[in-house]
Amino acid sequence: MSTPPAQTAANRTGAATGIRVAIVVVVVAVAAFLFQRLRVTHDFFDLKIYLSAVRWWGDGNELYDYAQPDRVQGALYFTYPPFAAALLFPFGLLPTGMVAALFTLGTVAAVLLTTYWLVAPLARRWGQPAWFAVGVAAPLVLLIEPLRETLTFGQINMLLIVLIMMDLLVLGPRGSRWTGVGIGLATAIKLIPGLFIVYLLVTRRFRPAATATVTAAGATLLAAAIAPRASWQFWTSALWDTARVGRLDYTGNQSLQGLLARLVAPHEPTKWVWLLLALAVLAFGLWRAARAGRAGDAVAGLALTGLLSALISPITWPHHLYWFVPAIVALVAAGLDATGARRWGWLAFAAAAYAVPLLGVVSLVDWGVAAVPTDTPGLFLARNAYVLASLALVAFLPIRDRSSDYLMSRVD
Repeated sequence: MSTPPAQTAANRTGAATGIRVAIVVVVVAVAAFLFQRLRVTHDFFDLKIYLSAVRWWGDGNELYDYAQPDRVQGALYFTYPPFAAALLFPFGLLPTGMVAALFTLGTVAAVLLTTYWLVAPLARRWGQPAWFAVGVAAPLVLLIEPLRETLTFGQINMLLIVLIMMDLLVLGPRGSRWTGVGIGLATAIKLIPGLFIVYLLVTRRFRPAATATVTAAGATLLAAAIAPRASWQFWTSALWDTARVGRLDYTGNQSLQGLLARLVAPHEPTKWVWLLLALAVLAFGLWRAARAGRAGDAVAGLALTGLLSALISPITWPHHLYWFVPAIVALVAAGLDATGARRWGWLAFAAAAYAVPLLGVVSLVDWGVAAVPTDTPGLFLARNAYVLASLALVAFLPIRDRSSDYLMSRVD
C-alpha cells in the first residue's frame, strides 16, 4: 500500500526540521565549548565601575571624580554622559550580582533580537525558517571577542546596538515617524552613535535625522535639569580628558589613533596626523555609506557607519566592535547572490572577516602593561587586527541595489 502524498510531504518536512534542530544543537554545543576556551574573565569590571560610580554619586560626591584602579590603565573613571548615569542610577540600588545577571540576560536577548533582524530576511530569501537562521547565527555572534568582552565586562553596548538597528532596519523601512528616536537616545547615552545622525543626513533622511537630534538634545537637557553639576562637569571638563578612558597605545584600543600610538609608543602620536587620517577615512567611509543607504542596502550602510565610528573614535575597545556582524552578513548575502568565483570570493572574505573578531586581539595574548612600539610586521598585524580589517571592510564591503537586495525586506 502506497503512502499518501500528503503524508510523504509531512514526513519530509519533519525530517528536514529534525536535521535543522540537530545542526542548531551542534552549533550551540561547539560555540559553548569554544566560548569557554577563548573567554577572558573580567568579573564584570566595567559594570562594577558603573555601579560604584552611581553609588558614589548617590552618596553626595561628584560623579566624574570617581576612579577605579586598573592594572593596565592605572585608573579608570565613569566616562558616559549624565543621561547614561541617570539611567544606571536605579541599578545602583540593587545587589551587584542581580545587576550582573540582568545585564547578561539583556545582552543575550539583544543578540537574539538583532540577529533575527539581520538574518531573517536572508533566510526567507533562501527558503529557510527564520528560527533556523537565528539558531545557527546567534551562537556564532556570541562567540566573537566583542561579545565575549561585552558579557564578561558587563557592558551596555548591545542596548545601543538595539536602539540603532531598530531605527535603521525596522522603523526606517516602514516609514515610521518614530525613526531616529533610538539613534538619538543612543547618542545621549554614549556620544559616538551620533555618527549615525550624520549617516541619516548624507542619505537625505532629514526628518529621522532631525528626530534623532531633537531626541538626543532633549535627553541631554533632561539630564542637565536632573543633575546640573554633573552635566557641567562632564561637558566642560570630563568629556575632553581622554586619559580618563585609558591608554591610547594599549593593544585593546582598536582605533586609528590606537594604531598610531602603538607605532610611536611610549611617545604620544602627533595629533594632526591622526586628525588628517581620521578625516580622510571618515570622508571616504561616509561616501560609501551614503551610496549604500541611497541604494537601499540598509545593512551595508549600518555596518559601514558603525565601523567608521570605531575607527575615528579616540579609543575603541574590542567590546565596541559588534559592527563586524552586520558587515559579515552583508558579505554572506553578496556571496549567496553571486555565482562562480565571485560567490566564493565574497564568502572567503566573510570567513576572513569573522576570523578577526573570533580570535580577537586580547583574548589569546596578554600584552602586559609596558608601552612598547610595534616594530615588526607581525606585531603590527597582530596588534591592529580590528583596525586593518575595519579599513578593508570600509573600502570593499559590497553594496547592492535595492531591486535585488534581500536586506530591504521588511522585518516582521
